Amino acid sequence: MIILFTYLFYCLNGYCDSLPRPVYDQQSNSQTRLTSSDGIAPSPRRLGAHDAHDANMSIANSFGSKKFPQAIIIGVKKGGTRALLEFLRIHPDVRAVGSEPHFFDRFYDKGLEWYRNLMPRTLEGQITMEKTPSYFITKEAPRRVFSMSRHTKLIVVMGRVQDFLGLKRVVTDKHFYFNQTKGFPCLKKPEGSSRPRCLGKSKGRPHPQIPSEVLLRLRDFYRPFNLKLYQMTGHNFGWD
Repeated sequence: MIILFTYLFYCLNGYCDSLPRPVYDQQSNSQTRLTSSDGIAPSPRRLGAHDAHDANMSIANSFGSKKFPQAIIIGVKKGGTRALLEFLRIHPDVRAVGSEPHFFDRFYDKGLEWYRNLMPRTLEGQITMEKTPSYFITKEAPRRVFSMSRHTKLIVVMGRVQDFLGLKRVVTDKHFYFNQTKGFPCLKKPEGSSRPRCLGKSKGRPHPQIPSEVLLRLRDFYRPFNLKLYQMTGHNFGWD
């Protein structure tokens, strides 16, 4: 028991990450070790509040393995990405990092092994996910994600994400309650907690009242870009 608590203490303070472990390409199962571009093993990282929560979940779930994410929410900023992530984490087939790793824009030099160690443990059939909206505006991010895995799905908030990920529809109204103070629905029991949870103070802000003539000008301006998006995705979102 003493050994277990000692291990938990060191892992929650980031010391477990200092032990170098080989990372393997999950698609090809090759035995190639992945390190940072300069060949130096990733350095230890002290956990923040959200990271500590995820570390707790990973330690509590000693089954499965850490994998590179099969799906990444890349944007857009203030487009509901945090709400989307929290709602997807309700699904039993989704495991996700709570905080934003910012690997492909800020910490890419730490190497793929460091990145994979941030991920929660998953079982066969579960999807590993992360969310960092600034990837959407980082020009290096697409190439870096593709170098990691060409099979990773990139999510931009604009449609029905559960269909895109091939998830069975299990998230319903029973998972939410309407918070009168916040003015929007909150989670009854989020992952790893027995208490209800609402999104932060910066979420759920009311939209400003925009004059109709401004809306018309914006629609005219964005119409050709919307048409290109419809052609690229093969889906008409009906924004006109």
